[in-house]
Amino acid sequence: MSFDMSGVPRVRVNFLPTPLVGLKGLGRVLGGPRILMKRDDLTGVALGGNKTRKLEFLLGEALAQGCDTVITGGAMQSNHCRQTSAAAAAVGLECHLALGGKAPAVASGNLLLDHIFGATIHWCGECHKGERIPGIADALRAEGRKPYVIPFGGSNAVGAIGFVEAMRELGEQLSARGDRIDAIILPSSSGGTHAGMVVGAEVYGVAADVIGIGIDRGEPGEPSYESELAALANETAERLGVKARFAADRFHMRYGYFGGGYGVVGDREREAIRLVGKCEGILLDPVYSARAMGALIDMIRRGEYAAGHTVVFWHTGGIPAVFEYGGRLHWGDRGK
Repeated sequence: MSFDMSGVPRVRVNFLPTPLVGLKGLGRVLGGPRILMKRDDLTGVALGGNKTRKLEFLLGEALAQGCDTVITGGAMQSNHCRQTSAAAAAVGLECHLALGGKAPAVASGNLLLDHIFGATIHWCGECHKGERIPGIADALRAEGRKPYVIPFGGSNAVGAIGFVEAMRELGEQLSARGDRIDAIILPSSSGGTHAGMVVGAEVYGVAADVIGIGIDRGEPGEPSYESELAALANETAERLGVKARFAADRFHMRYGYFGGGYGVVGDREREAIRLVGKCEGILLDPVYSARAMGALIDMIRRGEYAAGHTVVFWHTGGIPAVFEYGGRLHWGDRGK
């Protein structure tokens, strides 16, 4: 299956392709399958992360529409907001962020980087889901600005195109290595990464089960998250002129690793951070990649993936959160 990407607006800010590396040390400790890691923590913008793949297309559309400002929102320590502020700075767009909560006495982690990249912060108190973005946009228009609104996580059909293209990149890397894979494991939250991957796997013939680990929900809900993913995938495919359509059962989620809730670091996340750090010298973030890696470790220990399987773990970045969560990343033996 092929399609023409030449008419899709895009601005290139990433350092691509990101590496696809073998986790031999971790594999020796766990036994079982061969583990590969797709290093989207090394996309090159603002300490890396998966969101800038989406932002290449979102900011491309903003520039194509003649916008001079972007607006998005999230939590105080949002990885998406940090990457948006940096990518916007790189292409000369003003950035406004609608963040939940109130200004802390000292900015740290992602918030510190938001300030460094020149973003204008709008503190929204109890409004954590962008409720005030329309008002911010109206105020900017009244000032003569032309804002472009980016949804949470960059997860709409435009943003998901970034991960359709990411699967082309992965397919080329696997082909060059002579590899085939059984599964791709990723943290799944706002949905654009997951939906784009499934469309990309179809388009580029990457024959692997794409499995999302629930990060901010412990059950499918009603309507189901899988239905939301299918709708987003279909909108993405339609935008690209791809004829394939996707049903909810095409999207595979695991909700059993929710632990204490979104952003709550437990033993599973701590073990994942420590194991990957000690075995590979690679950092995982506490909220997303550590939870997803903790799930993969559990799947391997339970025999779901064994010798003869090859699994790709998609590292989505989020490294600044390691420092923000420092007080919760502790081990009783002090690292012995």
